[in-house]
Amino acid sequence: MDQLLRTFIAIELDPSLQEMLGKIQEHLKKSGADVKWVKPSHIHVTLKFLGEIPLEQVEKVKNVMHRSLDKFTAFPLHITHLGAFPKMENPHIIWVGIDPQQPTLKDIAIFLEEHLSEEGLPKENRDFEPHITLGRMKHSINRFALSQSLREYAIPQPLTQFVKKIKLFKSTLLPTGPLYETLETVHLRS
Repeated sequence: MDQLLRTFIAIELDPSLQEMLGKIQEHLKKSGADVKWVKPSHIHVTLKFLGEIPLEQVEKVKNVMHRSLDKFTAFPLHITHLGAFPKMENPHIIWVGIDPQQPTLKDIAIFLEEHLSEEGLPKENRDFEPHITLGRMKHSINRFALSQSLREYAIPQPLTQFVKKIKLFKSTLLPTGPLYETLETVHLRS
């Protein structure tokens, strides 16, 4: 039987940005909502969640990344607002949003999606929505208080990072939380 690796393609955030997002989490925790918060050092921008794929398919993914990303240049990423899926009034997934006026991020995600599907990887059922997950509701306890906190909290200025590389990660699920390992790094053009 083939060995399966749980993988995703993402932008790794700078530690200083992860720390700032951790401070936003601390503010939201005051709502008392029952949320499983993402460890700040694990916060990233997922471009494509691949799920469990056979080891031999990992090489195809790496090749697609190099082919797909060679046309893109490094770009700034601006985090501008808070949000929730499915909606602010009923938060299940709590996230920070990326400036929707930044077409590069969406272009990269679409490009990867198209080229990976040509290699037999399934397409997403929904359009790419640029966001960074901060946490997931476990139970509905204090959901309304969390919704209020999300609406009231304003990011004082865009949090920014210059994106120079895209990574393929392996995710190993452990009782203490996920362990991420970089399998491939693709540098964007300067």
